Amino acid sequence: MKVSLMRMVLLAAASPLVFTAGVQAQSASEALREVITITGTKRPDGVAVQDVPVAVTAFSGDQLAALQYQDISSLSYVIPNVQFEDIGTAPTIANFSIRGLGINSSIPAIDPTVGYFVDEIYYGINAGVVVDNFDIEGIEVLRGPQGVLFGRNVTGGAVVVSTTTPTDEFRFNGRVGVETGLRWVASGVVSGPFSEHVSAKLAVYHSDDEGWFTNQFDDSQHGANEVTIIRPAFALRPNDSLEFLLRFEYGETEGDGPAGQNHVNGSGVGGLFERGTFDFAIDEPGFSRADWRQAGFETNIDVDFGNGTITNVLGWRDYDSESLGDIDALPIFGFHAPSSLVQNQWSNELRYAGTFGNVDVTTGLFYFDQTIEYVEQRLIGGGALNLRGGGTIDHSTWGVFANFDIRATERLTFSLGGRYSGEDKDARIQTLLPGTACVVGQGCTVTAGNPGAFIDSDSWSSFAPRVGVQYRYNDVSQVYASWSQGYRSGGYNFRNTTPNPAITPGPFDEERVDSFEVGLKTDLADGNVRLNFAAFHNNISDMQREINQSDPIVGVVQIIRNTADATIQGLEFEGRFFIGENTLLTTQVGYLDGSYDSVIFDLNGDGVINAADLALDIPRLAPWTYGVSLYHDVPLNLFGGSTLTGSISYNYRDRNAYTDDNRGFFDAAGIWDAGLSLEFNEGRHVLALYGKNLSDEVTYGNDTQLPATLGGGTFSPLNRGRVIGLEFRIRN
Repeated sequence: MKVSLMRMVLLAAASPLVFTAGVQAQSASEALREVITITGTKRPDGVAVQDVPVAVTAFSGDQLAALQYQDISSLSYVIPNVQFEDIGTAPTIANFSIRGLGINSSIPAIDPTVGYFVDEIYYGINAGVVVDNFDIEGIEVLRGPQGVLFGRNVTGGAVVVSTTTPTDEFRFNGRVGVETGLRWVASGVVSGPFSEHVSAKLAVYHSDDEGWFTNQFDDSQHGANEVTIIRPAFALRPNDSLEFLLRFEYGETEGDGPAGQNHVNGSGVGGLFERGTFDFAIDEPGFSRADWRQAGFETNIDVDFGNGTITNVLGWRDYDSESLGDIDALPIFGFHAPSSLVQNQWSNELRYAGTFGNVDVTTGLFYFDQTIEYVEQRLIGGGALNLRGGGTIDHSTWGVFANFDIRATERLTFSLGGRYSGEDKDARIQTLLPGTACVVGQGCTVTAGNPGAFIDSDSWSSFAPRVGVQYRYNDVSQVYASWSQGYRSGGYNFRNTTPNPAITPGPFDEERVDSFEVGLKTDLADGNVRLNFAAFHNNISDMQREINQSDPIVGVVQIIRNTADATIQGLEFEGRFFIGENTLLTTQVGYLDGSYDSVIFDLNGDGVINAADLALDIPRLAPWTYGVSLYHDVPLNLFGGSTLTGSISYNYRDRNAYTDDNRGFFDAAGIWDAGLSLEFNEGRHVLALYGKNLSDEVTYGNDTQLPATLGGGTFSPLNRGRVIGLEFRIRN
């Protein structure tokens, strides 16, 4: 679908702007008083976030609007021990980490440590995750292994996103905005009834980013990107006991390649620009484009058996992308990399949730199947060396799970749960070599016996248990403790860059995490003070890592192996303090401490496995994260009643290693944000002025080391710095 057509649809959706009336918006402090009900427990009506015996941070749609939320990476600094970066190699690719468990790769065959779910549909690859978001009912970030209810690949945690559902009365939300870049944004969500039992929703979003950066190679503006998303949905509710929800989504994004900076690498080699600046110069602006289609069909049936609910969620998603990046990050043709990715997945979860006396039961079956096709080309030395490789992976997994919450007394609850799962992967992989039958955008033919061809299959099975206890010592306070186990899938490496038969694409084995957690949640002073604490101790077995090493021939070698056993432990605190009627202070602190217990791979690349490997920092483990935010409302006698809200926040993250050899790293960063918003017309209209990263901190999506043959230095894609924005929102 053409972007011009998308704009026409958006204008049609926005046409009811002049007819709004009725429902009021909320100021920041009002929004943050909301009682948030989360869906991550998979109970029919959800559970209040303060009643859940797990460390979870949740935001409603109104809260996200107050925070000027734009995509999931906007929350990267505001939650303790969490990193939600876009890797930067190509747009939309998640590079998430929670509690020091994360990945540092754009290879689509690598399964995440942080599972991403939209309307209960699991995203099987990391691509297509970090896109502009709107039409959001809520976001839940569950920290720690969530293997019982969510399955594999949630060893660090899970991000659960819920979009709005069609309503039984007319609703409209509209938004237009502009921010430095320039970047223009417009969206509209219309929802309402078709008949007594049928309702529908149409949500449309479009943004046009002209680019924030300046490419010093030719003084061109860089970072342009357009995003369009259309999201229709339908609800059929024939009676109070039956509901059918049908959701669709179409999205497309198109823009420039990464703004890669080349600075001195961890070995002190190369470096065209100083680290910590926004300076960069690349001769290849590159490009990226992606489009996706998805559909979900959810059925909810209330039954007398256990006064419960049967839920079935059928999901389908198709993702297609191509990109070209200047990986040497220099104003010469050293290392350019075109690539393409096609992924198709479908899944189904059938579950039951009910109550029998003092026991709450949640149980179900899950099946997931996906095919991934990836092709990569490496043009090195001005194209003198032309390497092509990639392949396909067919992946299926299934699981059966059950969780029991047993209320021994009115205040004491024991939890017992487990999930048994199995999965199969069939891989056909072509090592990156000259002259292979792999063509970007067309696919890869892998034939047994050809040089560099690898054909293999493997299967894994596991049981992930959880045992917990929860004690509510009053109506608004609880302490809890749990032990849980989670697994990250084994698999294969699409990006095999060496014909050395000793270095195969796999298979690498599963990663297992044993997690012990204790926590306290309490509300004090009539709900004006909220204090949440968590402490955890994780043992990681067969840690699965992508080892990035510079290579004089192919530029960068990425080897995926089970490298080590490790221990990560830490503390988390979140606080909320209402100071009078109109002032709110929020705080968050996270601390992580981790070390290797044993190492079975040469992590630092010195040719031996010894104490030097054991002494390395675990990648993506920032010792300290913390932040504080202040919101203040001022009631005004303007426009028939209005409220002026000011906000300011500071969030900090420590320096942390990016690569396993610790030569690549993320600098410490302190991010200042501020905002000023005016709500008027009884809260139906909001005019907001905001600033993000006001101190203009330089941050990167990754920090990959390059060999001396390519000039040394790094490929370090820059994130945007200071952004000032103005937004107008309207709702009925």
